[in-house]
Amino acid sequence: MHSRPDDRPGGWQPPTGASRRSAEAIDAVLGGASGRPFVTFAQPDTSAPASPWAAPEDHGGRSRPFGARAVAAAACVVLGLGLIGGAAAGSWLTGDSGPEDTRSAFATAGGLWHSVPVDQLFPPTVEGEGAGPGGTERTWTRIAVAPDSGCADAFDPLLRKALAPVGCARLLRATYTDATRSSVVTVGLMFTDADATGMDSLRTRFEKEGLDRRTDLMPRPYAAENTVAGDFGDGQRASWTISVLTDVPVVVYAVSGFADGRTVGEPQPAEEAMRSDATTAPAQSGLGHEAKGLADRVERGLRKTAASATEQPS
Repeated sequence: MHSRPDDRPGGWQPPTGASRRSAEAIDAVLGGASGRPFVTFAQPDTSAPASPWAAPEDHGGRSRPFGARAVAAAACVVLGLGLIGGAAAGSWLTGDSGPEDTRSAFATAGGLWHSVPVDQLFPPTVEGEGAGPGGTERTWTRIAVAPDSGCADAFDPLLRKALAPVGCARLLRATYTDATRSSVVTVGLMFTDADATGMDSLRTRFEKEGLDRRTDLMPRPYAAENTVAGDFGDGQRASWTISVLTDVPVVVYAVSGFADGRTVGEPQPAEEAMRSDATTAPAQSGLGHEAKGLADRVERGLRKTAASATEQPS
């Protein structure tokens, strides 16, 4: 049955059947034509003035339909609340940490030098699967641990100056030898006084200026008496690596040499000595791999220890 056109402007027709029920359903959701729509867990407020959802008059005197706009607006509200709730739930489920957690973890890592056993930072034996030239395996055995100390005698003067901005809270060192006892490697952990920003700045400077590749900025070995490293001095340094970490306040380094005490005239950074086309004595003897391989594994152990310490309940 068709409704008779009304004589109002625009040919308006009163709602019938499904369209009336649809409008009534929308009114029920929005609080009714006489109510102000708002989100609440109490009973809707129906005593307020005319609803702001009411359709405004256009210049032609006709009321613009508001059903589509109202439904779209309600959908946006629901969608927005869903996105907010979903984001919060995702954060809880994944355990994302905030800035405060990051600062706490950084500070905890900075105190590991006096709270973690030496065998955990410098294990008696370190396995280096694929760490040698051509992916061969390496095994390093610890032969000496230096007393924890400051950094005054551990670095060449220019390297000590380059590291000065982050400060030296404590230096831990140990010397290892390989399975054949033909090479020796000193690995060190310099715990700094810097925050994350300071460590990031130092790392950026080392990368931009190539400070980790200059032969006048090398770490010094720890020569333990009555061991195969007894003659491991400055002149015996063959290769080295330096890594400025930014997730923990630590500088990790390693320096390698021959166990027989021979002097090396041209020391070479580990990254260069590890190249397949390198022909220097450190490269041909795999001493770049020795320094880099041991330093990397001590660094991994440090990060694992730091993560474990951070997770411990206070």
